[in-house]
Amino acid sequence: MYKFFFRLFFSRMDPEAAHHLAFRWIRLAARVPVLRTYLAALLAPRHEELRTEALGLRMHGPFGLAAGFDKNAVGVDGLAMLGFDHVEIGTVTGEPQPGNPKQRLFRLLPDRALINRMGFNNEGSAAVAARLGARDPVFRTTVGVNIGKTKAVPEAEAVADYVKSAERLAPYADYLVVNVSSPNTPGLRNLQAVDHLRPLLTAVREAADRTATRRRVPLLVKIAPDLADEDVDAVADLAVELGLDGIIATNTTIAREGLGLSSDPAVVQETGGLSGAPLKARSLEVLRRLYARVGDRITLVGVGGIENAEDAWQRILAGATLVQGYSAFVYEGPFWARAIHKGLAARLRTSPYATLADAVGADVRTAA
Repeated sequence: MYKFFFRLFFSRMDPEAAHHLAFRWIRLAARVPVLRTYLAALLAPRHEELRTEALGLRMHGPFGLAAGFDKNAVGVDGLAMLGFDHVEIGTVTGEPQPGNPKQRLFRLLPDRALINRMGFNNEGSAAVAARLGARDPVFRTTVGVNIGKTKAVPEAEAVADYVKSAERLAPYADYLVVNVSSPNTPGLRNLQAVDHLRPLLTAVREAADRTATRRRVPLLVKIAPDLADEDVDAVADLAVELGLDGIIATNTTIAREGLGLSSDPAVVQETGGLSGAPLKARSLEVLRRLYARVGDRITLVGVGGIENAEDAWQRILAGATLVQGYSAFVYEGPFWARAIHKGLAARLRTSPYATLADAVGADVRTAA
């Protein structure tokens, strides 16, 4: 039903306008008590065998919504109603900013992919912190907060900008993510270099500890799929050295060659980060490499090209304790999380693993 509706209606709309309309409907549904209860029962049935412990947190399952959908924490309950076990909001910057000029979001329909150059459009960390602080949750879900650099802030002042956001947001975050891998903020990816990343992560860790005094907020870093293998290894080693809680692999890619893209070349060549199905192979490769390097010492989150339960299962076998998606949500619709949970539960039952935790990294350990 949704796919028919998508082809008939959403696919003919500007992608960003379609996103805002669909998200508005989700938020409205979550405000109606009887309707939200019915939709949660339909779309978010719980599977006991999928219960997950990660980052010191207990979750209904391993599958969450990646950052980018809810940039300003305006619809967490609606997204939990749809079955996401965790919702990562943001990316949030130190100061509010409008993002890049429109049009800045493009669909690659034949490739089940998206290109975005949104540019971290958001209301800023002060406004988002106030909203999170005032939130009265309807549904229990884990809320991660993804922070990035304000575009107008020079690279030399990036650490202070991240620290500002961390100080404001850490008290309200179940976990905090340092995003240094979006291709849409000039100079941001330079911060993935270990010499830049070490002082940044150290400063954000100190800021979170300073302001969230009642508990230790887990800290993760999100990396790009375009890093060379030796740089992936360097980030993994740094994460272990600093006692980081996790790595999210991966963000969008600036690559276009070698992905087998069949969409209109004019759209394919739009600048920005590409996400969705074509990212699947490289994202999985980076995840495997990270797990081989860090093992169970830190939590890995697999994201990039996850379309269905089999994709999510392969990420778990490759070392991901948590998995995330976003682009396929556009193409699959509101029953997407339900289908992934059902499929994961079925795969676990027919696998040799007693628990989901036992399956994490099993393929990599076997290969070793």
